[in-house]
Amino acid sequence: MTTPLLQTRGLTARFGGVTAVDQVDFSVQPGELRCLIGPNGAGKSSFFKMLSGQLKPSAGSVTFNGIPLAGKSTAQIAKLGIGIKTQVPNVFDGLTVRESLALAAERTLPPQAAKTRVDATLDRVGIADLADRKVGQLAHGQRQLVELAMVLAPSPDLLLLDEPAAGMTGDEVLRLGDIIVELAKSAAVVVVEHDMAFIRRIGRVVSVLNRGRLLTEGPVAQVLDDQRVRDVYLGRSA
Repeated sequence: MTTPLLQTRGLTARFGGVTAVDQVDFSVQPGELRCLIGPNGAGKSSFFKMLSGQLKPSAGSVTFNGIPLAGKSTAQIAKLGIGIKTQVPNVFDGLTVRESLALAAERTLPPQAAKTRVDATLDRVGIADLADRKVGQLAHGQRQLVELAMVLAPSPDLLLLDEPAAGMTGDEVLRLGDIIVELAKSAAVVVVEHDMAFIRRIGRVVSVLNRGRLLTEGPVAQVLDDQRVRDVYLGRSA
């Protein structure tokens, strides 16, 4: 077994007297596509925010390539080689799609190399036809893809995607699933979702959170057919 690319140990988030994430041990290997699912209130968002530097853990640790992430900002975490996509698209409405990707690529590359990377990323995400349009003029699903391309442009080793399919149409979700599977050929990907149908389509290994704790994890078909997982999604006791 290789050293995990991303690893948490005893990761915990408390808000007053409420424990949203409770001593979670979690690891992702280089090149792995991992899906993290759970019903509403399971602790997925808090867990994601701790991985991405938006929330300081109450206890436990997060490491990337052996580097502790606790106390680092989202920008510092991104510079280490982690691409972060949040639920709400974080894009520049006044810029064109190409200009937006150039800003992202130039964080890690010189101008000419960044231009080449932008062209390749537009093609890879399938949005080359939108390159010269202002981001503010795009539909929600298109904006989601633009942000995904911006996250991808610096060529991170790990992609953290928080409910990337939220608000998309059925066709857009299918397209996104194909894109994520393709992206996982060159980087590790962690997808946080609650949509079991989407996870069944893209998933390989799935981890399930419930009431802040890791309920189970394993191959996607095995996990999604687990009666305990079905019960927590239906609101029954696990």
